[in-house]
Amino acid sequence: MMAGPLSDFRKAISKLSRIDKNSADAARARDAVLTKPAGALGQLETLAIWLSGWQGKHPPSYDHPQVVIFAANHGVCDQGISAFPQEVTLQMVGNFESGGAAINQLALAFGASFSVTSLELDNPTKDFTKAPAMDETECANALSTGWNAVDENTDILVVGEMGIGNTTVAAALSAAIFGGRGTDWAGPGTGVSSEGIQHKAKVIDDGLLRHKDILDDPLKILQCLGGREIAAMVGSILAARQKHIPVLLDGFVATAAAAVLYKANPESLDHCIAAHVSAEPGHGKLLKAIDKEPLLSLSMRLGEGSGAALALGIIKGAVATHNGMASFADAGISGEKAD
Repeated sequence: MMAGPLSDFRKAISKLSRIDKNSADAARARDAVLTKPAGALGQLETLAIWLSGWQGKHPPSYDHPQVVIFAANHGVCDQGISAFPQEVTLQMVGNFESGGAAINQLALAFGASFSVTSLELDNPTKDFTKAPAMDETECANALSTGWNAVDENTDILVVGEMGIGNTTVAAALSAAIFGGRGTDWAGPGTGVSSEGIQHKAKVIDDGLLRHKDILDDPLKILQCLGGREIAAMVGSILAARQKHIPVLLDGFVATAAAAVLYKANPESLDHCIAAHVSAEPGHGKLLKAIDKEPLLSLSMRLGEGSGAALALGIIKGAVATHNGMASFADAGISGEKAD
């Protein structure tokens, strides 16, 4: 255990809460007697069992879905890695707050609470090619912000982000955690050209070289190459684990946050489902690295939790069918004859 501001988070990662096997078994037993052939509802069946186990109760619920968005700016944008200026982060926060973004519509459509938290938008992280993006205290504060954003009553959580330049940061984190060079992970992000992608890759390589001495420590990787909104997502995902709340992972940036936890403890994402695979090239590779199969593949690449929020509809369907269907006995149907 390393002393310092990150020590509490290291301890939490090493002492994870576990799935409630009794609740999962109860869900499995109910699924076996519902009026359908075994396996006929496919992943809806496994999702209901997963939900029940991680919520620690049976039947599972979809009463308090929560969407939390974090926004921050990045010093590495000084390297010209984005098609948009950093002012857009603040402008999009205003759009979230007024209800005008895609994520607002999706949260509303699926009955989720919504919040957006800005993390020092007027104080970007440092350029990671020249210095650690954050010091330990800044990183720990962002982790704590994410942790505290998770409501105790939440029964399914979506974490999302907004931050100009953060696909470069996510690619740098991915390369630091799973290996490779910038060219293996850099993508178009908000729409940069092929030349822009090559430039992003070089910037990532510069960051990896600058911080080569800490690449065996996931939380130091987060501190040196990450961002405040990404650290906040890490904190939220870890808090959800300790509070027995299942999580839907969004796109490339959110999955890069989750990968920090996976690198620290491969069991730390057992309470998470990959909601979708985005059009950002590194995302599919990152999902394979953390051993997650996406529920959806719709060529989305917006971020802000949108793909995960869309998957809330699937979760709602899984809960509705599991909890509401009749059993063979209730319906007076012979299970042996059902096909």
